[in-house]
Amino acid sequence: MAGGATSGRLLLIAAGGTGGHMFPAQALAEAMVRRGWRVRLSTDARGARYTGGFPHVVEVVQVGSATFARGGALAKALVPVRIAGGVLAALRAMLRDPPAVVVGFGGYPTIPALTAAVLSGRPRMIHEQNGLLGKVNTRFASRVNAIACGTWPTALPEGVTGEHTGNPVRAAVLDRAGAAYIPPGDYPMSLVVIGGSQGARILADVVPAAVAALPESLRANLRVAQQARDEDMERVTAAYAAAGIRAEVQPFFADIPRRLSEAQLVISRSGASSVADISVIGRPSILIPYAAATGDHQTANARGLVDAGAAILIPESALDAASLSAQIATVLGNPQGAARMAAGALSCGRPDATERLVDMVERLAQKAPT
Repeated sequence: MAGGATSGRLLLIAAGGTGGHMFPAQALAEAMVRRGWRVRLSTDARGARYTGGFPHVVEVVQVGSATFARGGALAKALVPVRIAGGVLAALRAMLRDPPAVVVGFGGYPTIPALTAAVLSGRPRMIHEQNGLLGKVNTRFASRVNAIACGTWPTALPEGVTGEHTGNPVRAAVLDRAGAAYIPPGDYPMSLVVIGGSQGARILADVVPAAVAALPESLRANLRVAQQARDEDMERVTAAYAAAGIRAEVQPFFADIPRRLSEAQLVISRSGASSVADISVIGRPSILIPYAAATGDHQTANARGLVDAGAAILIPESALDAASLSAQIATVLGNPQGAARMAAGALSCGRPDATERLVDMVERLAQKAPT
């Protein structure tokens, strides 16, 4: 593989320092290396923490972190200078070893590579994971040759069009894609609660009380797996125990794809990766968008599943134990409706998201100047 990767065309991937940007970037890198491309990744120190899973032949180039969101007045004042320095370095590298295509996945570390691609006329595209463009992707939306949308629909600037590729998911999720759904009934049922690290506290506050308020006929059959932050684990565990509910509470489940595939219902934030996992496996869900998400993009992420009748959306402002309990009972008390929700979720899934991205890259590469 290393020999093929050193002789092929060059793909430059630029991605910011969060898992939401880096995981789809990794999926594309893996696929392109398998096709004989050379792949270079441009990221910052935060993003470099996620590079352990990338193929070893991927060249990783770190750019200085430059964001207006962190640091004091001096640090923010120096951001344009650091970005300009990054652009010049990226432009020199691009002229020395021109990429056939540049793909940005969002975040400030993508600015130098995409700006250099604009200045040098290299084919370029962006992939947006959420249903609302991030700040950097918004800035480049009208300056790229193509936009791949992980969530559909995605709100785009006027006059800009996108292509629905979906968000690449992990191999463990693909292994469970379209797993047969067992509707709720008078037998053991599984409720999976995933909240992510940000904003998980409200789920720790509300979900145990909501489950405890369910009718005894549902409670008796229910087994709960809930992710909770370390500082919330003890009280969440105690709340379930006091209500006589079998529950497993952990800060992180390494086997989420298996748990999702065995679930009758999922309660989740609507981060792009969670929505993609739920859709590819095909499960009914109650989605509670993280209210502090930039631009309320988690509400946009949930729109496709809600419109497909696959998910119930509860805004944080309307979330309490009583309303959530009623919605849980609605799903678990209606086997046929739950089965329709599962089918609706599956209709939104894009298990071939990585292949769709690859196709866009290879079509764009045909426009590369020689």
